Amino acid sequence: MDNPNHKGNVAELAICTEAAKLGLSVLKPLTEHERYDLVLGMGRELFKVQCKWGSLHDGFIQVRLRSSYHSPTRGYVVATYASTEVDFVGVYCDELCRCYLLPASLFEARSMVHLRLDPTRNRQQASLNWAADYEFRGAVAQLAERSDGIRKVRGSIPLSSTGRDSESAPTHEEVGAHEFRNRFGLYMERAAAGCEILIRRRGMPYARLGPPVLNATLAPADD
Repeated sequence: MDNPNHKGNVAELAICTEAAKLGLSVLKPLTEHERYDLVLGMGRELFKVQCKWGSLHDGFIQVRLRSSYHSPTRGYVVATYASTEVDFVGVYCDELCRCYLLPASLFEARSMVHLRLDPTRNRQQASLNWAADYEFRGAVAQLAERSDGIRKVRGSIPLSSTGRDSESAPTHEEVGAHEFRNRFGLYMERAAAGCEILIRRRGMPYARLGPPVLNATLAPADD
């Protein structure tokens, strides 16, 4: 399958099918030349999604994120995607018959991304994007958690001009792994103020973050 338009159509249909299986609303723009291919509806939220074909290579899926068009004044223009244009990039890998959903932190201003399936030969651990972390079903489960997150919190989190109102801070909160990673500093502050954060990965409990135990005795760190 070498035709780029054919690949794009297959990827878009596969992602629409996967979304429909999960009970999401699937909407298509009536006008052409939008930066997104479709809109996924979940509850009261709508998410703009650009669909891409993922090519299987040796141990990873390669996703090309650049788009190109011809401008009367600028000529041939190659552009990347911004979070103001697209909420997610949906990826379909035909060899695996599997869909993925990439957040803005992974695609914004990037021309290509690799989703790892197997460990690297040089045993690199840092800065890897594991395909399993972005599988469509798990990503949608985390979106549902985020959309429903306010109702899960016991209390509200009003913000003042100087920061968070600690007196009304919740005692417990649940968050998806992607959201936690993207807003790590915010959740660190909430935990330090006394909120216990449960981090879920693909819908399952994964880790817990909470305030320090003041009376705990910590072993000295090795120099």
